[in-house]
Amino acid sequence: MATSQVETVSTTADKAKLGFAVLLVFAALAGFYLLSKQGQIAQWGILIAGLLAAVVVSALSEPGKQFVAFGRDSWREVKKVVWPARKEAIQMTAYVFAFVVVMALFLWLTDKTLEWVFYDLILGWKK
Repeated sequence: MATSQVETVSTTADKAKLGFAVLLVFAALAGFYLLSKQGQIAQWGILIAGLLAAVVVSALSEPGKQFVAFGRDSWREVKKVVWPARKEAIQMTAYVFAFVVVMALFLWLTDKTLEWVFYDLILGWKK
């Protein structure tokens, strides 16, 4: 029986960084709406700058570093995947569509057969 430990160590500094990142997001959104009279360039500039600052601040925290490492490892694993060739992908897609059509016909035929058995033969409702 394997047990895994989840390590949740968060310091006050990390909590402060994440809290500051959240405040930066809210400040960016508030700036976007408050600068509506200055024009779209000022609005979008403050929004993008605030969001980028929030990303940078959150990336400097330990959970942010772990998230970046997780993303890097995930990308490395995606590179290891052997993707099918175009011809193979088209063939497999055709097989799936053919199977769906066959199953749809089978279910329709089963439904109509049961309808005929119950309503026509047993109950005699359709005349």
